[in-house]
Amino acid sequence: QEPLVESGGGSVQAGDSLRLSCVVSGGRFSEETVTWFRQAPGTELKFVATIYWEDSSAYYAESVKGRFTISRDNAKKTLVLQMNDLRAEDSAVYYCAKYQGVGSRYHHGSYGPWGQGTQVTVSS
Repeated sequence: QEPLVESGGGSVQAGDSLRLSCVVSGGRFSEETVTWFRQAPGTELKFVATIYWEDSSAYYAESVKGRFTISRDNAKKTLVLQMNDLRAEDSAVYYCAKYQGVGSRYHHGSYGPWGQGTQVTVSS
């Protein structure tokens, strides 16, 4: 069983919405920070959104603030990213990953394991 499995990606038009899910197996999800990153072709992984397990504080990349909402369901061990008003520049493979507890929570180098990713394509 894969430790993290993303789903919910697809091909949509600009202005549409998508809801991504990340189901986490193993570990103690309620005491883990799991974060969304994305990677467009030819670019490095970029932070999208995170929600701290300690107090459920949510933080977003500037480019998605006001459009994306991150949430977590500890009972279902699921992280959700609601994406509204999608833009062409949101097109990327979206990944969820577990924070390893050391280093910046906003840099992909502090995370692992990773899910397999889910593709989001937004046409303008």
